[in-house]
Amino acid sequence: MTSFDRFGVTERLIRETLAAALSRGGDFADLFFEHAVGSDLGLEDGAVNRAYASVSLGVGVRVLKGDQTGYGYTEDLSLPAMLECARTAAAIADGPARDAPLAFHVRRDLPSRYPLERAWDQVPPEERLPLLAGLNERAFAADARVRKVNVHLRSEATSVLVADSTGRLAEDSQPMTVLSLSVLAEQGGRREQNGYNVAGRAGLEFYTPERLGRVVREAVARTAVLFEAGAPPAGELPVVLAAGSSGILLHEAIGHGMEADFNRKGTSIYADKIGKVVARPFVNIVDDATGAGARGSINVDDEGNAAGVTHLVRDGVLATYLHDAISARHYGVSPTGNGRRESYRHPPLPRMRSTYMLPGPHRKEEIIASVKRGLYCQNFSNGQVNIGAGDFTFYVKNGWLIEDGKLTRPVKDVNIIGNGPKALEQVDMVADDLEIDEGGWTCGKDGQSVPVSQGLPTVRVASLTVGGRGR
Repeated sequence: MTSFDRFGVTERLIRETLAAALSRGGDFADLFFEHAVGSDLGLEDGAVNRAYASVSLGVGVRVLKGDQTGYGYTEDLSLPAMLECARTAAAIADGPARDAPLAFHVRRDLPSRYPLERAWDQVPPEERLPLLAGLNERAFAADARVRKVNVHLRSEATSVLVADSTGRLAEDSQPMTVLSLSVLAEQGGRREQNGYNVAGRAGLEFYTPERLGRVVREAVARTAVLFEAGAPPAGELPVVLAAGSSGILLHEAIGHGMEADFNRKGTSIYADKIGKVVARPFVNIVDDATGAGARGSINVDDEGNAAGVTHLVRDGVLATYLHDAISARHYGVSPTGNGRRESYRHPPLPRMRSTYMLPGPHRKEEIIASVKRGLYCQNFSNGQVNIGAGDFTFYVKNGWLIEDGKLTRPVKDVNIIGNGPKALEQVDMVADDLEIDEGGWTCGKDGQSVPVSQGLPTVRVASLTVGGRGR
C-alpha cells in the first residue's frame, strides 16, 4: 500500500488504531508515521572532527475535539503499542465512539518538487569527503589571514505517511541537505569570524561548482570585511534591507503574526486586520511551498493537505492567515497547507514554509540613492520577537553606512529595534530584485523546529531604531 509496508504498517493496523483514537467521541483523528535517516560529516582544518548517523521511526496519534488536541506518540509500531498511544490521545474527548473509515484512498495528485538524481543513502562517505576537503583548501587559499576553517555537511532522507479518520492517506519522501562553512581570520592580533551556508531539498547534485564557489567566496568575504567595519550611528534612521537573507526580518517580525493560531487566540496584533490595509499598495507577501528544491518547500503538509502558495498580503491588504486544520475550521475556510510539525513526537501547528515579499516598482540603485543618511543591512544572524505586540530586536552581522545616497563604509554588530506591523507600514520602497535565500534557515515555535526558506527584494523602511556606538 505504501513505503511503510516494510515496517508492518498495514491498512488493518491503521484502521484499528484510528478506531481506538475515536473510541471516546473525538471529532477527528489522524496518524503521522515518520521514518528519518540522517548523516553528519564535519571537518576542522582538514581533519574529520565529526561523523555520525541517526535513524528515527515512529508514529504520532492526534485526536481533535473542538479546539482541543489530544496527542500521543510511540516508537513501537506494533498494534498493542499503537492502540495504547491512541487511547491516550482519545482521553481528550468523552462521548460515544465514532467509526473508523472502512476503506482508505491514497492521494495521487501530489506534485514532485524535489526529485533526486541519487538518494543520500546511496552516497558513501568517500564521495562526500572530497567535497568538504576541497572547500577547506579553497577557504585557506582565498585569504592569507584565514586561521581556522570548519566545514559541515548534513543530509537527511525522511518519509512520512498521514492517515486520517476521513479515509485519506498521503505519503511523501522528503530529502534535505545543508552545507556550512565557517571561517576564523586574524589580522594584527585581532580575530574575526563569520560564515555562509546553503541548503535545499536535493541530493549531491545540489553542490554544483558555482554553488560551492559561492560558499567559499561569501564565507571569506563576510569575514574579511569585518576588519574594516566599525560601529553604526545610533538613533532613528531609514534602513535599507538587502535582497535575500534580510527576509529573516519579514519572517520573524511579520510572518509569525500571520499564523492563524495566534490570531484565533487573539494574541496577534493582526487578529482583527483581515481585509484591512496593513502596507503600501505595492507590498505583496506570500508564503510559498512550491519552489523547486527549496528548503522550505513541501509537496504536502503534515496533515495531508495540499501545499501551494498562500497570499498573505495583496496590494497592501491583509488577505488571509496561515492555517492548519484547527484554525481553518474555526474561521470557516480551507486549510492553506501550513500544518507542520518537527517530527512524529509533535502535533502540527500553523507554520511558515517559504515566506517572501514579491518584487515592487523600484530599483535597488534608486532606493539606496534616496537615502541621505541611513543603514544598509546585508546579513542578519539572529533576533527576538514578541508575537503579540510585534516588537522585535535583530542583530545585523554585516552592513554598510549610507551617506548621500552611496554605500560608504562597512558596519558590524548592529541592533535593529522596531515593531513588525509598524515597520510593514513604513516600507515605502520595494525593488524588483527579489532573491530567495538558500540558507539553512530553521524556524522555532512552541518548542518545535522546522526547515524554512525566506526572501526579500531590496526594501526601504522609512525609520527604524538603530543601536550602535557611532555618531
